[in-house]
Amino acid sequence: MKHWLLIVGAVVLTACSSGSDNKSYYQLPMSAQAGGQTTATQGNRLLWVEQVSVPDSLAGNGVVYQTSDVQYVIANNNLWASPLDQQLRNSLVANLSSQLPGWVVASQPLGSEQDTLNVNVTGFHGRYDGRVVISGEWLLNHQGQLIKRPFHLELKQQQDGYDEMVKMLAQGWAQESASIAKEISRMP
Repeated sequence: MKHWLLIVGAVVLTACSSGSDNKSYYQLPMSAQAGGQTTATQGNRLLWVEQVSVPDSLAGNGVVYQTSDVQYVIANNNLWASPLDQQLRNSLVANLSSQLPGWVVASQPLGSEQDTLNVNVTGFHGRYDGRVVISGEWLLNHQGQLIKRPFHLELKQQQDGYDEMVKMLAQGWAQESASIAKEISRMP
């Protein structure tokens, strides 16, 4: 009888541990306002999104979650489908393209008369209090003039889970993209 209980216990433990190997992959959804831009015409202004950089803690495959004021966890089973810096850059280019009519926005150099945008993202994670954090700073070189702006957004998740967290992170990134676009559109 004891032998039978050991076998059943081993089967139960094996079943429980094998279920934890499921990995989920996440891609930032494009915001509804980010769409394709029509082909360039003469006189368009040029913007090169040169780089969106993230710290090492965000550069890995795992989605980051802050568990306390001082502790962060990098998920093993909830992973980015492609590198986060690439996702952020592609999303930023798409958002700026739709929000800056009369501009050609690209992730490649466009010529000598282009403005150049670099973004340093220092926070892009979920947090123990049900919020997501998007923070960092951006630097725009506009006709030789440097404009630097910090940003910090916190958005409340409506539901629990990584799916909701990623959607809220994307929403916050779209909001920051709109803020950058607003600043750029004011440039002479």
